[in-house]
Formats: sequence, C-alpha cells, structure tokens
Amino acid sequence: MKGLIAAFRTLTIIPMPGKECDDFSASLPWFPVVGFVIGLILYGIGFVFELLPFSRWPAGAAISMAVAEIWITRGLHLDGLADWADSLGSIKGKEKKLAIMKDTYLGAFGTIALITVITAKWLAFERLLIFGSAIWIPVIFALSRGMMVVLITILPYARASGGMASPFVRGASSRHRAASYLLCLLFCLPFGPIAPALFCIARCIVWLMGIRFRLGFGGITGDLLGTANETIAITLLMVIALTGKTLLNFTGWSWIFR
Repeated sequence: MKGLIAAFRTLTIIPMPGKECDDFSASLPWFPVVGFVIGLILYGIGFVFELLPFSRWPAGAAISMAVAEIWITRGLHLDGLADWADSLGSIKGKEKKLAIMKDTYLGAFGTIALITVITAKWLAFERLLIFGSAIWIPVIFALSRGMMVVLITILPYARASGGMASPFVRGASSRHRAASYLLCLLFCLPFGPIAPALFCIARCIVWLMGIRFRLGFGGITGDLLGTANETIAITLLMVIALTGKTLLNFTGWSWIFR
C-alpha cells in the first residue's frame, strides 16, 4: 500500500495517511487508480449540480469540474503541457528544448496550449453532462494516467542530471507496465466493448508520442509525461463527447440515466 500512498501524493493533493515507499517505481501500477478516483470526484461534482434545486446549468458544472481537476492535481500535468508547447518554438536540438522546458517562464506557445486544453475540457465536460455521459470520465482519467506508466517503463530519462520524474523511471520495469495495463482493463470492463477501444486509442497515442519524445528529446521528463496525460485525456473526452449519448447504450450503466 506504500506505493498507492506515493502515487496519490505525487499526482494529487489528496491527503493520504501513512508512509510512502522509498522506491517510487512501486507507485507506478497505482497510477490508473489515482486517475479513476480523480474522475469519480469530477463525476460527483457534476452529479451534485444535478441535485441542486435550480434550473440545470451544465456549463457551470463543467467549469467547476475543470477547475476542480486543476486544484486536485496542482496543475501538474498542465504545467508540463505548457513547458512542452514552449519547447516547440526551438529548432536548436534536444538540449535547447530541454532547457526551455526547465525554464519557469511561460511563453506564448505554452499560454495558447493551456487556454486550448482547458477550454476543450470545459466544452467536453459540458457536453457529457448534457447527454448524461459523464460516467465515462473516471475510466478516461484512469487510462490517461495508466499510459504515463507505459512511457516511464519503455523510455529513458532525457536529462543526465535527473529531475522530478527520474526517481520513477529508475527501477521501472515491464511488470509495472503489465500491472498498470491490468488495472486499466479492469476499470474498462463495466463500460462494455467501447472502453477497450478507448484503451487501444490511448495506447496508439502513447506509442506515437513515445516515438516523438525519443527523437525530439532523447527520452522522457516529467513535463513530457504531463503532456502525454493531457493529450490522451482530452482526445478520449472528445471521442466520447462527439458521440453524444450513443455510447452510453453500450455500457452497463445506461439504466442509471434512463
């Protein structure tokens, strides 16, 4: 359970009693669990809005969910996304890109990326609430966190000097990846045949991003892991949002919303 404690303390502000493990790689299999819990909290916020004795306000619920995610995660993954976006403006090689990502200054590319992703999540959350499909959020968040484990276990750390994510890369192995896969698939089971399709989409995205990260940066960093998480989450949210209420009928949860 020490690995679970370390996973929650790393990825969220959720207080966890007890002592975390010294080997941070032991927390990797628990990343999907953390993502699922974050998704449940966001789903709960949307559900509470439905119970309020006022007229429905999906947009208000959706922005509350987006803000809650930022607060729960300390904006950790968004910060990584912004740093990665800023590095896209450099054509001087991987060392320059890594230096840009390490800089605390937020540039134009990073600002645009943040505005785009937060707006996209707001709109996706709103549409999921309108069509009663917000139940998909927990499994999507589990998959996005689980796919970070894939990158951690297959790519080296890009900076020789180390960094925030290097303790997780050190000691990471295929068994951590297998355990993360297993938990992701277990979370997918109650959602019918469409959920494994989302798993495959997420896996394809992380495969492509892994190639890009290796060629462009020589491996991964904490910022690149955050970028992967946000990219996968927003892609899967958009997939579900685009289908409206159709995919809900493929799950065992559709009776809740009838």
